[in-house]
Amino acid sequence: MRDIGRKSLVATVGAAAAAALVIIVPKFEGTVLVASPDPVGIVTACMGDTKDVKLGQRFSPQECEQRLEQRLVEHAQGVERCTPLAPMTWYQRTAFISFAYNVGVAKYCGSTMAKRAAAHNYAAACSELSRWTFAGGRQLPGLIKRRAVERAMCEGRMQ
Repeated sequence: MRDIGRKSLVATVGAAAAAALVIIVPKFEGTVLVASPDPVGIVTACMGDTKDVKLGQRFSPQECEQRLEQRLVEHAQGVERCTPLAPMTWYQRTAFISFAYNVGVAKYCGSTMAKRAAAHNYAAACSELSRWTFAGGRQLPGLIKRRAVERAMCEGRMQ
């Protein structure tokens, strides 16, 4: 059950972006009910959740859904701190939050992508997504696919 004081995903990013995020993120992250290392060795559970996750820890599908919403809100708030969401379209918000969920808010905020988004140069910011296809020193097919979807979303070609 959601804490009354906690802001919902819809209240944070809007209904359209929230709906897209809860479809896109699990599609690329998958659902893992027992925490295990991801392709680069980071212990991950549920739908790409790494916060307070221990190897072998078990989760129910309902716990995973709750954790996904919590983490998406946290990542949306992080993206908002370095690139205000208000001037963006819902599909740009979706792309940047999905990206930050995958790489972390700190990496997003320190990126050229965020600098360009903060300057309202969204076309240039969206194009930066294609550069982020490497993890652990190698290019991963899953990241190539994910970034292509995020970029198409960001550019309004997939709504």
